Amino acid sequence: MTTVTRVGKKRTLVIPKKIAEKLGIREGDRVRITLLEDKIVLEPERDAVWLSLHGKKIAKISLEELESESVEEQRKYIEGVD
Repeated sequence: MTTVTRVGKKRTLVIPKKIAEKLGIREGDRVRITLLEDKIVLEPERDAVWLSLHGKKIAKISLEELESESVEEQRKYIEGVD
């Protein structure tokens, strides 16, 4: 998908609606800007919540394992054990 847009005051760029929707970019979201020779690359910068819901999964853990780990970490915190 390619489109043309104008640079506004203070060098602002408006991301066209179709592109923003396709990438899931909303007002207030952060984007990474990279300069590659004579090109600008804009990429959405995803937060931990977005990544946990939509990102590539690299590990699996069961609810039982998660609960066990949580209980152990809480015990260490309460007892002051490292």
